[in-house]
This record gives sequence, C-alpha cells and structure tokens, in this order.
Amino acid sequence: MDASNREPTFLDVEASLLDQRWVQRLDPAGLNRALAIAQSHGISDLVSRVLAGRGVTAETAESFLAPTLRELMPDPSSLQDMEIAAARLADAIDSGQRVAIFGDYDVDGAASSALVKRFLDHFGLKSEIYIPDRVFEGYGPNPAAMDTLIDNGAGLILTVDCGSTSTAALGHAHERGVDVVVADHHQIGSEHPPCVALVNPNREDDLSGQGHLCAAGLVFLLLVATQRELRKRGNDRTALLDLMTMLDLVALATVCDVVPLIGLNRAYVVKGLLAVRHMGNPGLAALMRVAGVDGPVTPYHLGFLIGPRINAGGRIGDAALGSRLLTLSDAMQAQEIADTLNRLNAERQAMERSILAEAEAEALSEFGTGEGPAVIVTAGEGWHPGIVGIVAARLKEKFRRPAFAIALDPSGQGTGSGRSISGFDMGRMVRDAVSDGLATKGGGHAMAAGLSVGRAQLGALRAFFEERAATVVGTLRANQSLKIDGALAASGATLELMDQIEKAGPYGAGHPQPVLVLPDHQLTDARVVGSDHVKLRLADATGKQVDAIAFRAAETPMGAAFLDGRGQRFHFAGMLSVNHWQGSRRVQVRIIDAARAQ
Repeated sequence: MDASNREPTFLDVEASLLDQRWVQRLDPAGLNRALAIAQSHGISDLVSRVLAGRGVTAETAESFLAPTLRELMPDPSSLQDMEIAAARLADAIDSGQRVAIFGDYDVDGAASSALVKRFLDHFGLKSEIYIPDRVFEGYGPNPAAMDTLIDNGAGLILTVDCGSTSTAALGHAHERGVDVVVADHHQIGSEHPPCVALVNPNREDDLSGQGHLCAAGLVFLLLVATQRELRKRGNDRTALLDLMTMLDLVALATVCDVVPLIGLNRAYVVKGLLAVRHMGNPGLAALMRVAGVDGPVTPYHLGFLIGPRINAGGRIGDAALGSRLLTLSDAMQAQEIADTLNRLNAERQAMERSILAEAEAEALSEFGTGEGPAVIVTAGEGWHPGIVGIVAARLKEKFRRPAFAIALDPSGQGTGSGRSISGFDMGRMVRDAVSDGLATKGGGHAMAAGLSVGRAQLGALRAFFEERAATVVGTLRANQSLKIDGALAASGATLELMDQIEKAGPYGAGHPQPVLVLPDHQLTDARVVGSDHVKLRLADATGKQVDAIAFRAAETPMGAAFLDGRGQRFHFAGMLSVNHWQGSRRVQVRIIDAARAQ
C-alpha cells in the first residue's frame, strides 16, 4: 500500500510492541454513523462507535440490539435439497426406521449429532451416533463405518458436519441399498457424492446465502423443516417438541466453530446463551461445573472452557464422549463423562506444551536472519494427530503467518492441520497441493485446513506453499494493523460501561470484540501467573487503577517489556471483560498489544 494512502495512526503508533500499526476502526463516514446512532437512540458515544464499526446504522440499531430468530431465520426450503432431506427424515420417523448419525469429532460435529439424536428420541426412534476415530479412521465417512452402521440395522444414515466429499463411502452405502442424507457446511466443488440429499449452503448451486452457518446451525434448520413436514402430514406429536430449548447446542457449536457472528448466527448465540443459562442440558451443566464457570455464561466460556473439554475426547480419547454427553438426561452419568473429559483436557494441555516447544524450535530454525517463510510448516514424529491443530493455531499467533503442524507416524506418513491469517485462503491452497500431487489428501476452509502428506514430500510442499503464498502473505503482513474502537481511562472502565458494550455483542468471528486503548497509563505492577500469563495493574493520571492480564505473553517481547517495565508508561490496547470472583464483579482488561508512551 502506498504510504500516502495509508490510514492515519492512532496515538501515532506506527510499530507497537507486537510490531503492529494502530489505526482507528472508523473512517469519517463511520464516525458520522456513530454520531447518528448516539443521537437517535441515546446510546453512549463509545458504544455507538462500536456499533458503527460493525456495520450497524441508526436505522438498524434497534433490531440489531434485539435480534430475533423470527426476523433472521430464512425459509429452510431456500437451501438446495432441504425439502428432500426433511421429507426423507420425516419418512424415517413415520415408519419407525432406525437412523444412524455419522458426525465429526469436534464440537460442531458433537453438537450436531446430539441435536439430531435428541430430536429423534422425542419420537421414540432408535438411533445411534457414530464418531470416527481421529487417528485410525480420519475425517469423514468411510466404507467400513458404513458397513458397521448398516449391519446394526440402519435404514437411513445422516451425516452431519461431514460427508460432502465422501464419494467412496456414500457410494458403498448406496450399493448396499441404504439412503444417505448429508448435512454439511464444508467447501465442496462441482462433484457431489451419491446421496438422497446434499444440504450444504456452500455447494456451488446453493443460492440461500447461508454459507456462514456451522453444521449445528444448518442441522437446526433441517429439524425446523422436518417438523414442518411432519405437521403437514398431520403428525401432532411435534407440538410437544420445543426446538428453542436446543439452541444451547447451536450456540455452543456456532461459537466453537468460529463462524462469523452475523445474521442468523448472531441470533443463534444470543438466544442460545439464554438456553444455556437455564441449565436444561445436563451434559453442558456438568461441563460448566468441572470447568469452574462462574457468573452468567458468555461466548468466552463456550469457546475457551467448554469447547476444549468436548474436543479433548476427539483429540486424545474416545471421540464419541462429547456427543454422548450432550445427549444425556441423567445428571450422574453426565457428571462422570464430564469428569473424564476434564481429565483428558488436562492431558491434552500437557501434550500441547511439549509439542509446541518442538514446533517453535523447528519454526525458528527456518528464519535465520531473514523474515522467514511465508507459511510455516513443522513436522515431528511422536506428535499426537489430535493436538496438531491447536499447535498450528499457536504458531500462527506467535509468528503472525499461516502455519501447519504435521504428526508423522513411524512409517513417515503425516497427518497435519493448518491455521491461516485473515485474507489468505488456506483451504484453496491445500486443495491445489492435492491436485498437484504434493499431498495425498486435504481440504478445509479459508482459515483452517487439514492434509495428509508423506515425509518425502515435505520439502516440495514447503516450496509450493512458499510460491503460492509469499506475495499475498507478505502484503498482508506489511499492512497488518490493529483497529482501535476508542479510548478510555482506567477510571472509565466501569461495570456500567461493560454492560453497555455487552449489549452490542455477542462478539466473535465476523463481529470482533471492541479493542479499546488506555493511553499513557502507568504500569504499577506486572507478574507471571499460571504457566505463561502476565498479570498487570494499570493506573491513569488520577491514580485510579484497573486490573489487566496478557494471556500467553510471558515469553514474548511484549511480556518481557511489561516484566521489566514496572513504573513506566505505556499505551495499552485490549478488551474489557468482567471477572467474577466470590460473588463480586470487577472489570478487567485483556491486553492484546501495547506501545511505549512518548
């Protein structure tokens, strides 16, 4: 970008402690929108700026602050093949046919599977959930699994959060005379697998505009459509089923799958959080207890406390534990599984620390004295395939570029996961690598991908990634900036402001949490807590102080500056949060960047 056309800096910060340029989120037109929102609705200037920075106008502010499913939910029939899928599921219910639910091993897959099973249980239908083993079966349906389900008596197989590219497995089920319905949201080309219905808003001929949904959000639409079909057939039992009570699972999956919190997704989370707080799902309630959730449940709790524990089963334990937990009605059984998942999550964290240390050392060796590769590719024997996705995410965060972590087995075959930076389509790059014969299998989203590759191909794969990504990633990194929503002093970081900001949430992908700057504050205290977090105390010019924390920062340049900088003055950028402790609420700032005050 030409320097003359660059946005002006916020507080003149050209290079922060994390080497980011700070810019104001709102341009002049955005500032005018914020002013109009404040004047029309009596909303504070800061919150009006937050709303305007997320595309809200004075005309849409009222409905945005109170989203409803009635206004935001599309007609399910607008999705390709939805009516066919709903009719086939209704046929199974009417005939009492056994249904097998084939899901994925992540939170979205577990929640989607649980949604369908709880729905079918209402009608007294026999059903089973099958979650493949991450290590031995890999992602998605396989012919052997289809045989198992059919031999167990399945007359219909419903795949959720997978299946769009499983041509061989679905073809095998078809040969055995069993129908398959696919409800998936992953990217897919023009070739479709043999199935009765393929409901996927990301298929090329789907014009519904719902490609931002996670699988659970899509499954919820399928259940709405199925219930509507049953009502058409005169089935009165549907009157007894309130689908709204299952929005807790939809909200959980929507947050944990990091899909954009816009449109229907935002309504799912707003209404789903209300359902979570009613503690109607014994499995979720048990997980909240073992995770130590304190205070009202927020997207943070779902994404960082509940989700990782469900994922732990699929990563290093029994992949079906999460989905089983979410279907239970017995509180004691739920507590037993929640305790197991909590233990597995602790084991996963220990594995992650060990693998990450090796991966970071390998990544650093690629840098030398230069800028390093555009895409980081690390690989190691003995790494657990269920952990590499988290490691890739950590590498991306630390080095601020796309990153892969690949687990190699003794034969030299690798299973890897990658995480990308905003603006670079990793899924497309991986699919192109497969087409060029550099990886045996692979695919995914713009921001995340998986692949299978042999050790012998790693060099060629790194070269291919470098050729494909160098220019784009270099440009993205050169123009990397932190968008600032506003500024406030420690004395202004009140619970009242926090509550106002929360009304403009929930925040997540596509609807980012507001980034606020505390300018020219003194760092009165800094110390390491936990394994690598830095806890801070910040004071403004009046002496008013506020607590802050910088997660996973102890061994970063920013963390080092804090630990050596007691008494010095900084500009601190971060997000406000509420810390619940022994029944009290206190505002805390989560620091994500800082710059030395001049």
